Amino acid sequence: MAPSLPLIAATAPMWMVSAAHKSSGKTTLSIGLAAAMARRGLRVQTFKKGPDYIDPMWLARASGRDCINLDPYLSAEADIRDAVLARMAGADVGFVEGNKGLYDGLSLDGSNSNAALAKLLDLPVVLVIDARGMTRGIAPLLLGYQAFDRDMRFAGVILNQLGGSRHESKLRAVIEHYTDLTVLGAVQHDPAIALDERHLGLMPDAEVHDAHARIGALAQAVDTQVDLSRLIERCAPRQAPADTPRLRFPDAAAAAPAAPAADPVRIAVARDAAFGFYYADDLSALQAAGAELCFFDTLLDAALPAGVDGLFIGGGFPEMFIGPLSANQGMRASVRQAIDAGLPTYAECGGLMYLSRRIHFGGKQAEMVGVIPGEVRMQARPVGRGYVHVEATEHHPWLGAQVAAGAPVQWRGHEFHHSRLDGLPDGTRFAWRVSRGHGIDGSHDGVLVRQCLASYTHLRHAAGTCWPEHFVAQVRRWRDAHRLTASFLTPAVHSLGDRSHADAQ
Repeated sequence: MAPSLPLIAATAPMWMVSAAHKSSGKTTLSIGLAAAMARRGLRVQTFKKGPDYIDPMWLARASGRDCINLDPYLSAEADIRDAVLARMAGADVGFVEGNKGLYDGLSLDGSNSNAALAKLLDLPVVLVIDARGMTRGIAPLLLGYQAFDRDMRFAGVILNQLGGSRHESKLRAVIEHYTDLTVLGAVQHDPAIALDERHLGLMPDAEVHDAHARIGALAQAVDTQVDLSRLIERCAPRQAPADTPRLRFPDAAAAAPAAPAADPVRIAVARDAAFGFYYADDLSALQAAGAELCFFDTLLDAALPAGVDGLFIGGGFPEMFIGPLSANQGMRASVRQAIDAGLPTYAECGGLMYLSRRIHFGGKQAEMVGVIPGEVRMQARPVGRGYVHVEATEHHPWLGAQVAAGAPVQWRGHEFHHSRLDGLPDGTRFAWRVSRGHGIDGSHDGVLVRQCLASYTHLRHAAGTCWPEHFVAQVRRWRDAHRLTASFLTPAVHSLGDRSHADAQ
């Protein structure tokens, strides 16, 4: 079936970067593309297919603009298209970095594959090929990718990991002879531009001391070995027939942070080298729901920001920082005292680990906040990995009233953790029942301690999973109930100087 044209009415060149298989180098090339084009003065908007947190960190740093995740499993098609339109409103060029291979996905029919997303957004595909050890054999590979789905549009190919100029010449000759694909670039193998990896993929940019220099090296490599002008030219938006249905074009302001609410609640958000797994549009959704975000550093700050009404600790790699996290006793005490006092708190994965009694990793152990009566032990292999389906229990601090009234709440999310939580006492209350995924024990997730919900599940503000609104509502209820008794919070929380959202960035 021929694709409808163009569903998103794009006004700037846009494409998808994909590959034949994972680990083809598409992320490093995408970072280089973003940085090289930004260096030329273009406003580059990047997107990442799937739930990944780390690649978007690098893409955001390379482009100078937030990278937005597009996830067909967690989001409705209309939401994906609206998100792209809103973010592309102020951009000169844009691209989506795929995950895994072009035709890979959860479903047999490919409905959530990179190819399906490219067709949904009417994007041509730039196919990255790891060409190590290949010469004539590249022809049947490329012909197969074209023949598998005749509706796919290919802007061209970028050859990666080449062995030298002779290798490049052979590959170009083969591709020109056997296919009609355009070679947009040929990048030589160079260990100097490789990015370090660990168990969840790339190392976050905040942990790489020379991240700026590495991005610069990638930009230089791409600028000299990829024909950027030709790439942009081949990805110019197509014109739709006059009778093609068009979506509503969101105002450009939709991509900007929401204006502060008249009476905002103040939510402290941990953002540092240990905790950095946040979706940019989820943070915007918290603001739109009426939250002022007060960022703080668990490694360096002495305590929580003053006068906060809620606390959000996202995912990250706390196991890599158990020494500094444990040594910052002032922050650990501040967090523990605030939660003990009933401060509404939401923690995801790494945040859960930080709130436990201690973390065991690499033959060492270190004391953590101690709110959750269990201990985290890192494992060699993933304990939970992939998408999850959860259903709220009657204990859920945001959704329990709905459940008690007979309205079940079922949400989707994802998990990727190499740790397990041991030693929870009998009678532990959970916020979620898990029907797909692992969570904490294979059946439950979301440990509840007072007004704190700590879960291995990462939620995404999409397709009815409106967690920011529900969390902000919980924070507001608590704030309003205790507004006249501010002393309910401990002096450790209130003794700090005020720290605004702007000051904390």
